[in-house]
Amino acid sequence: MRTPVPAADLKRRLVSDGIMTEEAFDAIAVAADRKSQSVIDVLVSDAHVDATYLRETVASLLGVAIAHIDADLDEALVKQLPESVARQREVVLFKREQDGSIAVAMANPNDLDTIAFLRQYLGKNVIPYLAAPDELARGFQVYGMQTATDFTRTIEENVRASLQSQTASAEEAAAQLPIVAIVDNLITYASTSGASDIHVEALEDGTLIRYRIDGILREIMRVPREVHSAIIARLKLLSALKIDEHFKPQDGRFRYQMVNATVDCRVSVLPTYYGEKVVVRLLAATDKPLSLEELGMFGREAEVVTRSLEKAYGMILVTGPTGSGKSTTLYALMNIVNQPDVNIVTVEDPVEYNMRYVNQSQINPAAGVTFASGIRSILRQDPDIIMVGEIRDSETADVSVQAALTGHLVLTTLHTNDAPTAIPRLIDLNVPPFLAASVVNAIVAQRLVRKICPQCISSYSPDQVTMETIREQFDALTVPEETRPQLKVLYKGKGCASCRGTGYRGRLGIYEVLEIDDEMRRLMGIRETELASFRTVARKGGMKSMFEDGIAKAEQALTTIEEVLRVIRE
Repeated sequence: MRTPVPAADLKRRLVSDGIMTEEAFDAIAVAADRKSQSVIDVLVSDAHVDATYLRETVASLLGVAIAHIDADLDEALVKQLPESVARQREVVLFKREQDGSIAVAMANPNDLDTIAFLRQYLGKNVIPYLAAPDELARGFQVYGMQTATDFTRTIEENVRASLQSQTASAEEAAAQLPIVAIVDNLITYASTSGASDIHVEALEDGTLIRYRIDGILREIMRVPREVHSAIIARLKLLSALKIDEHFKPQDGRFRYQMVNATVDCRVSVLPTYYGEKVVVRLLAATDKPLSLEELGMFGREAEVVTRSLEKAYGMILVTGPTGSGKSTTLYALMNIVNQPDVNIVTVEDPVEYNMRYVNQSQINPAAGVTFASGIRSILRQDPDIIMVGEIRDSETADVSVQAALTGHLVLTTLHTNDAPTAIPRLIDLNVPPFLAASVVNAIVAQRLVRKICPQCISSYSPDQVTMETIREQFDALTVPEETRPQLKVLYKGKGCASCRGTGYRGRLGIYEVLEIDDEMRRLMGIRETELASFRTVARKGGMKSMFEDGIAKAEQALTTIEEVLRVIRE
């Protein structure tokens, strides 16, 4: 959320409400300026103020109401304003008032120029409402329906034009307008659809285009095989890769500028049986690190992580499979500790988000820069906090542990299925048990689940089969009967145009957070300790499993039981 009210007015309100002192607010304002974020973003991300309270406070100071787009959205009205204008000015026309005025959800209801523009453009009076970014995103989803039609038509037209051209090679075709238009539309539509990856795959009889949206691969369209090599060549050209190399994997990246957004594209090219396959990872260049609450980490889990970040040295491990959001969590943690009196240095593969005042470096094996050698170099840079993208081998594990032992806070990731399993995994990487016990402060295991679409959510009573499946999962985790929820009402999405019939829109994390207390350290120091013992002590210390966290979020109508079971079983 931007700061649509003067910081001085917001400070006076927070101080008068007893939320914080003037000195505390001034320190937060300095931190916000340093990070190039708004004061409101820092207040929320660092858990100083509840997001709902803050939005209500800002609305009160502005003298406007809060927009509830899900409940009131008029899709026909939304489309009266071009998408480019709506996104540029961060507004959504969402309902008609009884007197004929147009209700407008705005990121900044104090933007008088935009209000005057809308009144002139629409020829009607405009009533501004305050809207959070996620509310505006729900309104922008309406444009996606028309975008899908335009996208398909544009691609088909340019494929026909490309097939009719007389270019001699894929390299020449890569520079031709039809191929340029095809690639531009693939990226733009993927970004507006919320896709994280674009897959361009060679088949025997054509080219398959798939997007990964909310963690699920979806077929978007197929195009003739004749344009495959030209599309691949265009993506290579943008990524500064070798266009004439067809038999070796290649990796590159480029920045793509859309009308109202900038997207960093990470490109991987892989030779396959029928031709080269390209996967483009999309990263919004303007995204800010999320708060723990925005990630989906609440209550005890957030408290343990915050407490662990306050320690001067040691290690925080974030674990999970590929694509479970570990890097995003690391960036959220770094954002919390990114203060003027702290030197943060990272070694990553690759650098995914640029963070102001964080010294980020990227491994380059060809130049001899690995995670291990990178950490050794970082230690000569007088760091307070070190972020290591991933512990992959014994050497990296050893150097990371030594760094954590010598007065540094180390944030890193590890591939394990749950939090307790990270302990024997470290030992498997030749970290002596007594050292692991000395340095690890907390272990966060996570998965990503899809969120229920708020525009088609409905409640239902779970059937016997569902309840039996849940009971079996609780039994496997040895969760006591008295702590299990009753689950009389659950929620799901019916499927609508906004979520493209899936019933889901967006993702959030489910977590289990293991805080390393004295009893756990004692067990960790004994090499022969079995994994079951770690799990038993972790539960006694208050750790909830990811399944339990997922069930709690299903009860809160954030996700579905089916989604929790899907990711837990993976």
